Amino acid sequence: MCLICGWIYDEAAGDPEHGIAPGTAWADVDMNWACPECGARKDDFEMVAI
Repeated sequence: MCLICGWIYDEAAGDPEHGIAPGTAWADVDMNWACPECGARKDDFEMVAI
């Protein structure tokens, strides 16, 4: 979950609009990827249980 805006990365859905294929594990997302909602970097995300 993005600590800035609350957007949640779903590994099953990925982020295809920004080059992250569905099924991509969070650990495999590039460090330069940015939140599609607010532009925060991967460092600004925290794992949450849903």
